[in-house]
Amino acid sequence: MRKLQDFLADIPFESLPPAWTTFDLATFSRGKRLYDYQQEALQFALRALWKYYQDCGDYRPDETDAANTERKRRLFEWYRLNGLEADISTGLNAGLDIPLKRQRRDIRALLEEYFPVQDHRIPYEHLINRMGFWMATGSGKTLVIVKLLELLWRLGRAGEVPAHDLLVLTHRDDLLEQLRLHVDEFNARGELTIRLRDLREYPEVKREAASLFRDREITVFVYRSDNLSDEQKERIIDFRNYDNHGRWYILLDEAHKGDKEDSKRQHLYNILARNGLLFNFSATFTDDRDILTTAYDFNLARFIESGYGKHIAILRQENRAFRDKEDYTGAEKQKVVLKALLML
Repeated sequence: MRKLQDFLADIPFESLPPAWTTFDLATFSRGKRLYDYQQEALQFALRALWKYYQDCGDYRPDETDAANTERKRRLFEWYRLNGLEADISTGLNAGLDIPLKRQRRDIRALLEEYFPVQDHRIPYEHLINRMGFWMATGSGKTLVIVKLLELLWRLGRAGEVPAHDLLVLTHRDDLLEQLRLHVDEFNARGELTIRLRDLREYPEVKREAASLFRDREITVFVYRSDNLSDEQKERIIDFRNYDNHGRWYILLDEAHKGDKEDSKRQHLYNILARNGLLFNFSATFTDDRDILTTAYDFNLARFIESGYGKHIAILRQENRAFRDKEDYTGAEKQKVVLKALLML
């Protein structure tokens, strides 16, 4: 199956306007620089952002949500011109639309409230504003996430993309802690400061007076993805209280797990980012919607073949492959065992 990366590869990075190519993609902190493949992931992200917010409809600060809907239509048409229909004809992408008849009543009501319905389906065109980063465990996805937050902030301040709020969602506390550690490292440079705020503080943050250091501060909201719902409890939050008209840049860090037809949270991410963008980072993509919209593929095989793999990364992947909830096929598990045996 062809992926977004294949389409973007036809756009030379150097051909983008200077406002999109003059960033320092290498420097992360005082003592750390991004690997070439991590910088390449950011270049593909910039290509995709340029394609969406410039080539599919030049972004204007005063534009309406209708302009973004038209931008989605143009992006989907670009996918079709690059062979999406050919994939559909072979059956690979036959399930891209979301059939409402298969959904539970509560999920169906949510989707009908926020997305246009055609023939009892939500056309995939309305969910196309997303990009995936298929990056192996141990490849430094979190570094790319933090650097992408910086790029989105800089592009927003320059007026090249909307200055939407930034939200990072992940399903484990250790991943949130890893994000905090990398942000602290990034902040130590002293050039920019990323302020991580709990998503539950969103109303309070929006009421706060603008910081005197706003030219050097990036506010990023974070939360456990599995605590996002359509009801309010102690730690479970109702997404409606943070909807923001769907104008979010949402970065998912291994938060895509679960059946895409049955998991309500997967739909909530799409709803919250319906007038923004969804960035999906994971070491495992198995759903056609995720694979098709992969802007950068540096999966485990490419990671090892490129000479970056380490023994600890192999063993960690081996352990992950046999957890009940991981999205690995039987053949993929066999490959993991064989690689581990070869290493031994």
